[in-house]
Amino acid sequence: MVYNNDRCIDLHIHSTASDGTFSPCEILALAKKLNLAAIAITDHDTVAGSKEAIDTGIPSEIKFLTGVEISAAPPPSFSCAGSFHILGYSFRLDDPVLNHTLNTLQMARKNRNPGIIERLKNLGFDISIEEVIKFAGAGQTGRPHIARLMTEKGFAGSINEAFDKYIGKGKPAYVDKYRIGCGEAIKIITGAGGIPVLAHPSLIDMCNGRNFEDLIADLKELGIMGIEAYYPEHSKARISYYVQLAEKHKLLITGGTDFHGSLKPDVGMGSGRGNFHVPYHLYENLINLKLSR
Repeated sequence: MVYNNDRCIDLHIHSTASDGTFSPCEILALAKKLNLAAIAITDHDTVAGSKEAIDTGIPSEIKFLTGVEISAAPPPSFSCAGSFHILGYSFRLDDPVLNHTLNTLQMARKNRNPGIIERLKNLGFDISIEEVIKFAGAGQTGRPHIARLMTEKGFAGSINEAFDKYIGKGKPAYVDKYRIGCGEAIKIITGAGGIPVLAHPSLIDMCNGRNFEDLIADLKELGIMGIEAYYPEHSKARISYYVQLAEKHKLLITGGTDFHGSLKPDVGMGSGRGNFHVPYHLYENLINLKLSR
């Protein structure tokens, strides 16, 4: 196999369909400008970004994967609170089970927002759900939009501060949300013909004393097919560890920047913080697995 060493890929990008600040059309234009070889738009609990990109028209120079990032509950063997994020790639956009599940998750996000706003009001902030919806625009509304609005109104010095002080997990305005099980998320992605991958593993809180390899073994039993080893927050040593672990357990290796536009202004599409590179052959490996199923 001949690798395209001159071009990189980015398989973790968020658009205005969830909490990114670039529209799918703008993402395609930027990916072309940056000479990226392959991309995936992986919006939170929605495939609207992928659909819009396809409707817009994928530039011939770019390989495009349908994508999603599903917030799921940890597997039963892993007792920590919080979400496991499962990326799905190259699935059928019109799969009814996938779309029904995503609609349920989007409704859960929508129903969560009024509770957060009510808690912020109780803390003395002049903010309304109507303001947040208007601020978010056409995409789904979530905590990042609330954080951005709080920053715009001077209630927080930055988006990170809004999360760290008020709306992040364990903070006074935090409201938990409904999640499907990790195994169910994996099953739904594979049922739609897709490839499920564990997103940004370094962000998982290994708080119950189990080691990460045990977790990967459990997730593989549930049907996980890959690990997002390449991620801007991962050191070279951590990337190497995840790559070795994926190879040991015969899992795909993927990577992406988790690009959100101005929501994460220091993270560029394809390049992370400037020294990030996801090799093209990882896309080829994913496609080869897809074709072999």
